[in-house]
Amino acid sequence: MPYIPHTDDDVRAMLDTIGAERIEDLFDEIPAHLKAGKLEKLPDGLTEMEVTAIMAARAKQDEGAVCFIGAGAYEHHIPAAVWELVTRGEFYTAYTPYQAEASQGTLQTIYEYQSMMAGLTGMDVSNASVYDGASGLAEAILMALRANRKSKSGKVLIPGALNPRYRQAVDAIVSNQGVELIEVPFCSEMGTTLTESLAHYEGEDIAALVICQPNFFGCLEDVDALTNWARDNKTLSIAAVNPTALALLTPPGEWGDDGVDIAVGEGQPLGIPLSSGGPYFGFMCCKQKHVRQMPGRIIGRTVDLEGKQGFTLTLQAREQHIRRSKATSNICTNQGLAMAAATIYLSLLGPDGLASVAGHSHANTQKLVAALTAIDGVEPAFSTATFHEAVLTLPKKADDVLAALADKGILGGLSLAAAYGMENAVLLCATEVRTDDEIAAYAAALKEVLA
Repeated sequence: MPYIPHTDDDVRAMLDTIGAERIEDLFDEIPAHLKAGKLEKLPDGLTEMEVTAIMAARAKQDEGAVCFIGAGAYEHHIPAAVWELVTRGEFYTAYTPYQAEASQGTLQTIYEYQSMMAGLTGMDVSNASVYDGASGLAEAILMALRANRKSKSGKVLIPGALNPRYRQAVDAIVSNQGVELIEVPFCSEMGTTLTESLAHYEGEDIAALVICQPNFFGCLEDVDALTNWARDNKTLSIAAVNPTALALLTPPGEWGDDGVDIAVGEGQPLGIPLSSGGPYFGFMCCKQKHVRQMPGRIIGRTVDLEGKQGFTLTLQAREQHIRRSKATSNICTNQGLAMAAATIYLSLLGPDGLASVAGHSHANTQKLVAALTAIDGVEPAFSTATFHEAVLTLPKKADDVLAALADKGILGGLSLAAAYGMENAVLLCATEVRTDDEIAAYAAALKEVLA
């Protein structure tokens, strides 16, 4: 999108008009200790030609390599029809349907999306998406604190096996809002959160428990036991899930005896490409009894006086309306374009197609793990069943091995050294797009690097 900055004369004219001496005077109500100061490390401005060249060079860094990295963003096949349709003008330029009666197509798309996400997660209600999975989890935690009125502690249990990016985002969003995040360690052998590790918190005032499925390591958690623990402890349960996995695994709405209270996750696997970091979208679903605490918008279907079908904004938590102090979130827009792509993707694949994607992804990961663990010194890090992602330990430091693989055109996974201090561990992934030849090439390259 083109950007034309104001000239110094333009700025001076505007300041003179409002009677201000400097732009900084417009922000004099901000305490001095909160201001960042001068941005001394910010480089000088570049020309359009220079910026274009830099961005083109960086984009090329993502080309050509065979990707075995997952860690929250996954390379799946996207049918050509998805983005051919979603980039039509009707979708591409449409924004929030402020005038619902004139936005029936947009509202119907969102309604179809909500229906499919509620079905996929086994929950009662879905909103019209949030920014991404990480911020969606933060929203779910704040929602749980509002919904769990009996809890006064603000304490939330977060598994150590949760995606580190999610944990960072959640901490940044909720840490200054009276929320105490308590990390629950994972079992070093299993790679999962054991219910025994929650025994310390039994009888304590805990507002919410976050449950992953699968967790960051790809391991499958005992979600039934964890969900029932939360219910028995009068704690709300929040599921953080991979939507592709839900085509095969029990949906969070059916975990334990009563299901979870809230389910969130990253929608990127549903038709959104790996485009150097986004944009993605987060999905959020909940039980009917919590619906008024859910941020965002909900589209409903009804009939008019003549019996004609129509769609409307049913429960819109309009954060920018005049009662902002009553808002459920400070986020006031959804990722509409990415959500529309997911709607088309799910419609084209259907339940059987999505199950096929999940099944082939899991099978390819099993092939990959078998091929790599046949190499001396390469072993599975955990003993639990996994879904389309796994952690392997290497006889050398993972950072060094991955750098050598990258030189051979293979993005071999993610080192767990920085996030978990596991210097020889690598998290790797294989989806349905990886071929037997690519898996064999990875194994051959790894054997050469380790030798």
